[in-house]
Amino acid sequence: MENSLIIFLLPILTAIIGSYLTYYFTNKSKRNEAILKFKEEKYSNLLILLQGFVGKTTSGEIKKRFFEEQYKSWLYSSDGVVKAINEMVKLVIESKGKDPNPKKGRETVGNIVLEMRNDLLGKTRLSGDDFRYTDVIK
Repeated sequence: MENSLIIFLLPILTAIIGSYLTYYFTNKSKRNEAILKFKEEKYSNLLILLQGFVGKTTSGEIKKRFFEEQYKSWLYSSDGVVKAINEMVKLVIESKGKDPNPKKGRETVGNIVLEMRNDLLGKTRLSGDDFRYTDVIK
């Protein structure tokens, strides 16, 4: 009698537990995918606005829009991205309205891009020096 009860209940319990685990991992996967897509979109916006700090595209208006996005980024950015952006902000403040050292500026922007890649992809073999910005000449 006891064995037949176990034989009857075991498949039912297995099906319930299996269904729950499938539901749980599917929802977790969808949530992670949505978060990744959101971050990718937001990082893309920040990356485009970084043009306001580099080369011939330097612009006060673009910088202002960057800082508006940067404030929002505290809600979703990884610690590495926040710290890399803070390094750039520090460089801008230290330059006191003048153009910062171009090499240091490129390095700082490259580090921001690298941290964004690390956050989105997990690992990368690139370094901050691998990021290149090209001015578009009219």
